[in-house]
Amino acid sequence: MCGALPAGCAPFRAYSVTRERKKQVQENEMTRYVIVGNGVAGMSAVEAIREHDPKAEILVVGDEAHEFYSRPGLAYLLSGEIHEDSLFPLNREDLGKLRFKRLQAVARRIDLAQHKLSLQDGSRLTFDRLLVATGASAVFPPVAGINLPGVVKLDNLDDARRILEQGRKARSAVIVGGGITALELVEGLLARGVKVHYFLRGERYWNSVLSENESRIVEKRLKDHGVEIHYRTELAEILAENQRVSAVLTQENQLIRCDLVGIAVGVRPRLELAELSGLKTERGILANEYLQTSAPDIFAAGDAAQVFSPITGEYSLESLWRPAREQGRAAGLNMAGIATTYQKKTALNITRLAGQTVMVLGMLGGARDPAPGWVDRGESETWRQSSGSAAVEVDFDSTHLRILVGREAIMGALVMGSQSLSTPLQGLITGRVDISPVRAKLLSPAALRGDLLSGLWDQWRRDHAAQPA
Repeated sequence: MCGALPAGCAPFRAYSVTRERKKQVQENEMTRYVIVGNGVAGMSAVEAIREHDPKAEILVVGDEAHEFYSRPGLAYLLSGEIHEDSLFPLNREDLGKLRFKRLQAVARRIDLAQHKLSLQDGSRLTFDRLLVATGASAVFPPVAGINLPGVVKLDNLDDARRILEQGRKARSAVIVGGGITALELVEGLLARGVKVHYFLRGERYWNSVLSENESRIVEKRLKDHGVEIHYRTELAEILAENQRVSAVLTQENQLIRCDLVGIAVGVRPRLELAELSGLKTERGILANEYLQTSAPDIFAAGDAAQVFSPITGEYSLESLWRPAREQGRAAGLNMAGIATTYQKKTALNITRLAGQTVMVLGMLGGARDPAPGWVDRGESETWRQSSGSAAVEVDFDSTHLRILVGREAIMGALVMGSQSLSTPLQGLITGRVDISPVRAKLLSPAALRGDLLSGLWDQWRRDHAAQPA
């Protein structure tokens, strides 16, 4: 992560599109927008542009054959809880109202001076504004056999379809990885009746975010459902019979027979287009608070964007659905001439781990960056930032709760199990509510119960409702 404005990492310039865009509107010119990427960031940009530029020509370039769908929903598709149709939030009528053209193609290079986008087939598209929302792709470890049929990942809908097809015939699988996506694979295959061996590189599950107690809760639930967890285990080789996966060999020379190998060790932003085009990149495409890159009229958003925050003076990557959507919308507004700064909100993800709902919110103070250059899909770097706060962890009723208590506010929280406290905690943390009157009580696990947090939140709402507008 960039520190406070090092060389090559400073904001590029003040926002400068508005005056030019107003001139185009006054002269009744049609603007051509090109969006590279058909994910949530790209589609949010399309919606924002169409709201403010009804005459614009909008072209979305994506390498997938599908219309926009929900990436977080793939886990529920694997487990059989939803049908594939449920992944698509926009119906034909919704898409028609946005009046954009979708082109299935691979973008290769941007001619920054000529405002042209070159595609793999040799054709070129002219644009006035362009958004790079290329997302991120799974990282595969450099082991022998990694490209065999039967080695799978979970990046997109085609991957999910492939897993479902191969899972019908599989009897056993090995899953490698320590974050959310790895568990999506574990639970999806488990729901299909596949015996699952789960490889953890370290001593416990998701140690960059969860406490040891939380990791053990997840691991116990997995074991109770028949998952065999292999601690301190790394993949050395994937073996084949008849040109398909038949077994894996660990670095400790343990041989495990399997039909599938699922890889979920992290994702890396897709930077090829940006790098070949000369845009400034670090771990992601560097973009200022207006989502502008180092080139005029080129914007970046979503998993591929490393966005500057004027508050922290740093650039950061996010791999969460909500920031991608919000960045895409802000980028689209700026492209349409509506000056809009992207303001990073408190990092929030509500997911499912080993069959139970988990909310992760704000700072949690885990490991800073366990895999440089990689992120786990569905994770925020903010969770791994230490604030010097005191952590309090407690179990009660059907809830496991951990909060990070700062001097004047709660900085972060993790709620596992019952989510009755999710709403009060979101309000307390995002609103940076003053906890000084009850801080001593919050630091006592014996006193930390739902009534204390709910009461604090209710009191804050009553006080602010009573204030004059």
